[in-house]
Amino acid sequence: MGLRSFIIKRVIYSFIIIIIVIVINYFIFIRMPGDPTAFLMAAWSKESPQQREAREKALKDMWGLNDPIEVQMAKYIRNLLTFNFGIEIAGRRSISDVMLQKIPYTLLLLGLSEVLAITIGVLWGVQVIKRRGGIFDSFTVTTSLILNSLPTFWIGLIFLWIFVSALGWLPGARAFPDEWAYTAVGWPKPFFSTSFHSGNALIFEFSIDSNELFRLISGYLSHLILPLLTLTIFNFGGWILLTRAAMLDTITEDYIITAKAKGLAEDVILYKHALKNASLPIITSAALAFGFILSGAIITETVFSYPGIGGWIWEAINIRDYTVLMAVFYLISICVIVANIIADLLYGLLDPRIRYG
Repeated sequence: MGLRSFIIKRVIYSFIIIIIVIVINYFIFIRMPGDPTAFLMAAWSKESPQQREAREKALKDMWGLNDPIEVQMAKYIRNLLTFNFGIEIAGRRSISDVMLQKIPYTLLLLGLSEVLAITIGVLWGVQVIKRRGGIFDSFTVTTSLILNSLPTFWIGLIFLWIFVSALGWLPGARAFPDEWAYTAVGWPKPFFSTSFHSGNALIFEFSIDSNELFRLISGYLSHLILPLLTLTIFNFGGWILLTRAAMLDTITEDYIITAKAKGLAEDVILYKHALKNASLPIITSAALAFGFILSGAIITETVFSYPGIGGWIWEAINIRDYTVLMAVFYLISICVIVANIIADLLYGLLDPRIRYG
């Protein structure tokens, strides 16, 4: 089977999987304990039981919760496939609009932390293999296990105590300076400008205000450092252990022994031969890690009040906003499925022995 046929086959299978995920996701939330109307009904707690019952029925009629299950499911599948996620129960905002506002923050934080953790972990793991059996190997394994076991909220609180409370070097919360949110005057001005001049010749001018550009970047970067550092420290130990375990099985292969006998440099053997052939489990884990990026970092984003998807999920859980949770989990499922397709394609590029059939 050629690559084109493989891609078409995977796309068809992925669409079927998405339908299955949607159905399972629907029944999970239908069977969950709690009533999403309870949060709003608390405002009318002093009314009579008859009035409360009438209001609750009106809410359920408005959201279609009183429709038969098959009708609800048909609407649910149609809306998700068309990315019509509806509105929040509490905030009454469009879920799609809120999601588009929060996704860039999550992609920046989680994406950058995963890239840093994978890069540091893989390169460090190769160096551990190079010095295996020694003090550096034992120290790295022990440290990685400890860091991977520490709760992220504890790491975050320690960083807040050191760099915010004690030293005062960095801001403690949110994704940008407070004054940017409280007044429009505080926001950085547009850091670039364009203009057109027409005459005998068409002239296009483009200018950049370096001061405003630096203010914009430094404002976001200063608030990103602590949550980014927290997630990177928590994650990179696992990548070290994974790289070490994968390469331990590779360095004993015959082709590695042959490469040593030919007199190849150790770094060439480790990076060009051993790491390449040990990278399949690393690619699988990386694909899953990036596939779950849009799930956010619930604990870390909550600790640092970072306005990403993770904090939004936590708020939705607290008030049982199932519409938000259904939409987010659906988007996460799509990302995981796409990430697995990309991982399968990378397998074929890295390992010529793999044939798609």
